[in-house]
Amino acid sequence: MFQTLREDFRVVFERDPAVRSVLEIVFCYPGFHAMLFYRLAHGLWVRKLYFLGRFVSHLGRFFTGIEIHPGAKIGRGFFIDHGMGVVIGETAEIGDNCTLYHGVTLGGTSWAKEKRHPTLGDNVVIGSGAKILGPFTVGENSKVGSNSVVVKEVPPNSTVVGVPGRIVIADGRKADSRADLEHGKLPDPEAKAIECLFDQVRALEKKVKELTEEQLALKRQLTQQGQENVDAALDQSPVRRTGHGES
Repeated sequence: MFQTLREDFRVVFERDPAVRSVLEIVFCYPGFHAMLFYRLAHGLWVRKLYFLGRFVSHLGRFFTGIEIHPGAKIGRGFFIDHGMGVVIGETAEIGDNCTLYHGVTLGGTSWAKEKRHPTLGDNVVIGSGAKILGPFTVGENSKVGSNSVVVKEVPPNSTVVGVPGRIVIADGRKADSRADLEHGKLPDPEAKAIECLFDQVRALEKKVKELTEEQLALKRQLTQQGQENVDAALDQSPVRRTGHGES
């Protein structure tokens, strides 16, 4: 038990630069409190004391604002930052060294008594407000952007953003096994698409300007040639040569 607590403290110090002391973690970190409630509730659940497990889980939800079903399976090094509004369903499975921010939902899409919640691989980071819905796997070392809604499989080493979630980086391997908390520095596919449209518009405007200048130059050239032809025709006419003709 003491080894588990030491690991919980280590995880907080590694992933939250705001923490200053163990005492602060013990009294001021709802993610830490939620895991204490979860471990007790999960121990009761696996011993088939389902009501007591749910009751302890409900107490944890009341005191922390974090709802973790006692049937969920959570690995080592799990960290919930801020935590308010986090919901983790009964059949959810979370690997080692995962990080969840506030408002995250690991939810189901079925009422059947089967695997209906997601599985997170190791070193996964889920941004605030993201919803992972369904019995699929989010591969190891992947990141999900804030407020994304993920409803299908995510391969390892990927980055997902948007509603519905789209993979914007695939096979983005990391140099080490530490959790990558830079979930705020994610690509924006909508902004990229708009930027591409602006580039195309600018290119088309440049082309139109070039064609307009060519057209004006050609018109001036044709006008000049036409005037020269008229002058040449007048110079060759009998009227011009005789000076208005003979009386």
